[in-house]
Amino acid sequence: MSGATVAALARSFVGTPYRNGGADPGGFDCSGFTQYVLAQIGVALPRTVLEQAAIGDRVDRRDLREGDLVFFAIDGRTTSHVGIAVSADQFVHAPSSRGSVRDEWLGAAYWQTRYATARRVVRR
Repeated sequence: MSGATVAALARSFVGTPYRNGGADPGGFDCSGFTQYVLAQIGVALPRTVLEQAAIGDRVDRRDLREGDLVFFAIDGRTTSHVGIAVSADQFVHAPSSRGSVRDEWLGAAYWQTRYATARRVVRR
């Protein structure tokens, strides 16, 4: 399955409401979103952000591709948030603020200062 397929699938959920503990189209939290999207193409992910950050291959920020998982340390220390890269510059995620799945720019100051790592779990 291609990263472009994962990116298109992730984008298809933009606007879906945030729901703490949610892992289906009725509402997602961040790791529930990534778990659900990847499951649709047959890739099983663990449930939590930290577990997801421990699988796949580490990817340098400069080498991001569609479908890679991107991780953030919102508090500046602990990896606590995940999304799906939909290009080298954008990702889709389920944030609790503003309450729905949305696109974000990785280059935005907020995300740049909180970027932790990326992992590749989709083989091309």
